Order: sequence, then C-alpha cells, then structure tokens
Amino acid sequence: MEAISDLILLVDDEPNVLLGYERVLHGEFKTHSAVGGAAALNSIRTRGPYAVVLSDMRMPEMDGIQLFTKVKTVTPDTIRIMLSGYADLKTALSAVNEGNIFRFLTKPCSREILSSALNAGLAQHRLIMTEKELLEKTLTGSLTVLTEVLSITSPAAFSRAMRLRRYITHVMTALSTPNRWKFEIAAMLSQLGCVTMVPEVIDAVYAGEKLPPHQQALYDSHPCITSDLLKNIPRMASVAWMIAHQNQPITVDGDIRDREMAEMRLGAELLQAALAFDTLVRRGSSRTEAAFKVMRRHSDLDSRVAMALVEIEPEDHKRATRTCRIGELAPGMIIDEEIRTDAGSLIVARNQEVTPFLILKLRNYHQADSIVGDIVVSLPKTSTAAAK
Repeated sequence: MEAISDLILLVDDEPNVLLGYERVLHGEFKTHSAVGGAAALNSIRTRGPYAVVLSDMRMPEMDGIQLFTKVKTVTPDTIRIMLSGYADLKTALSAVNEGNIFRFLTKPCSREILSSALNAGLAQHRLIMTEKELLEKTLTGSLTVLTEVLSITSPAAFSRAMRLRRYITHVMTALSTPNRWKFEIAAMLSQLGCVTMVPEVIDAVYAGEKLPPHQQALYDSHPCITSDLLKNIPRMASVAWMIAHQNQPITVDGDIRDREMAEMRLGAELLQAALAFDTLVRRGSSRTEAAFKVMRRHSDLDSRVAMALVEIEPEDHKRATRTCRIGELAPGMIIDEEIRTDAGSLIVARNQEVTPFLILKLRNYHQADSIVGDIVVSLPKTSTAAAK
C-alpha cells in the first residue's frame, strides 16, 4: 500500500490564481500546482499520489467534475475538494454525485475556510489510509493462518500456493500495481479448495501424473470451491473472482473500462500465467524458457511479467545449496529436496519457502522421530540475507 502522504495538489486554469493559493497556504501545507485538468492528471501519475486535490470548477477542456471523475479512477483514496464561483445547486449536486467530492467551497473563500477544509481533507485521508492498512494487514494475517491449515492437510498444494505467491509478489513489484495485496492473497489462497480432496489426488497432480477423468474433474473444481468459500467475506469478492477464473478463459465480464473489473481480469490472467510457469519449471524447463512460453500464450500481458518471472531466483543449477539442521533453518530459505516422513508421507514439497510456521512444524516432526534432522535448502539471492 502507498505511504500516507500530506501532499495537496492545487488545480486552476489561471496561473495567477494558483500563485495566490500558494502564497496564502505557504508554511501550513505542502502543495503542488497544476494549470488545468490535463496537467493535474499528469502530476498525479508522475508525482502523486496526493492526499487532497483542490480544483476550480469552471475550466476549459476539462472542468472540475470531469477531472475529479478521472482522479477517482486513478487514485480513489485521494480526497477531492471543489472550489467554484458558481454556487448553483445543480453544479454542486453534479460535483457530489459524479466527482464524489468531500467539500464544495464557493468563491470568494476566506483563508480560514480554505485552511479548515484542507485540514479536514488531510484528516479524512489519514483516516482512510490508516483503516485500509489495518484492514489489509488484519485480513492478510487471518488468511495466512487459513493457508497454514492447507499446509497440514495438503503439503503439495500449500507448497504450490506459496510458490505462486512468491511469483506474484515479484511481478507486482515489477509492475508497481496498486492494491497488490489482492493479487498476493489470490495467489496464496488459489489452492485452498484442495483441502476438500484426498491427498493422493493432490500428490498425483504435483508429481505430474495423469488423473482418471472423475478425479481430474474433481481437481478442476477446486478454484470454484475456494471462490465459494471467499466471496461472502467483506472485500474478498474480487479475490474470489480471480481465483475462480485461474483455469478458465477470461472473457469480457461487465464494463471493461471499470477499474475493479480490469483489476480482477489482470489478477486472473496473472494467476494463469504463474500456474503455467510453475508447471513448466517443475517439468524441467528453465525459468527463461518457461517465462517466454507463458508470454506467448498471454501476449497481452506486460513484458515486465516475463522478466520478473525470470529474475525471481536463479536457475536450479546456479542455486547455492547446503545441508543444515532443522535448528539452522531461517525464513527465506528454499527447501531444495522434498521432505517425507519415515512412512513416506509428504511433509514439505520441493521449492517451498521456509517460514516460521514451517520451522515449527519440522521441529515437531523431528521431535517425534518422524523425520531426520538434515534438510537440503537453497540460498537464492532473495534469501541469502535471511540465511546469514
């Protein structure tokens, strides 16, 4: 999530008016100025996000309502305040309904009223961002606990989910996409429906074996099972949609210009790409080969996706590996050889990232004499620091 900012963008079509604002507000607020709506949008994309945008209503080419409608799409958490010399009710209602403004001020506006409105806007923005951060961290933490249940019932499915999360996190960083938490949670929960299936089916899929038709149909249903579990949780409907479409052709569903719809379609397509990439790598393709095969299938994806997948970690033959005791494991290491109990049950699949919960799990199995204490791990660049 973007850091909370106190920056204010002042927008008017008259440069002298903007200079007047800056003189009046200097010393109390951190402000930038933009002459006209187009310049304002450019500033938001290159210098933002802004906590508050204060705009004049009557401007040529793009009026305040049109500007705020676009601002709402680009940076929906930005607080919008309209300032106009035309205080008619129709204009005010249009500004509220179409631009979703926080305040509507009329000219002439005293310094005290303007300052009070801007301070209220900043306070509202801090409240929104703080609540958003709290909710996202709480939600992510709660769902992480839920995925740990998957690690107990189906280590192979859990391992794949953690790899997908690692891929998606790296891709989101490369793309600088907002609301990245949604994409990461979608990856993390993408295999959750596998808890309803017998371990033998999941292990067969993980091993690349061909399933009988009835088992394949059962396995293919796991995204919809997960979606049904999630879609009634507040703020999880879009994540549920991404997961439900991870193995389906993504056709136009709703208004393609809608920001949330575009976000969901991107999430589903990235999940498809990550799953295909993971399958190819597990079957022996190099990361470079796998990434470019995936991009040929998903030609409309940003080319940075392929580069992010290639760069996430070294090829197997380039990875530094070592054998360590369970007590020496550290978060960020990658399990390089699958771990099974003495009876042959899979505990941890290969290429799973080490987490504090996994360390605790392995310690418990070791204390029960179910596994040996030597673990083979790899130390890619992304986890070298953690290993040290």
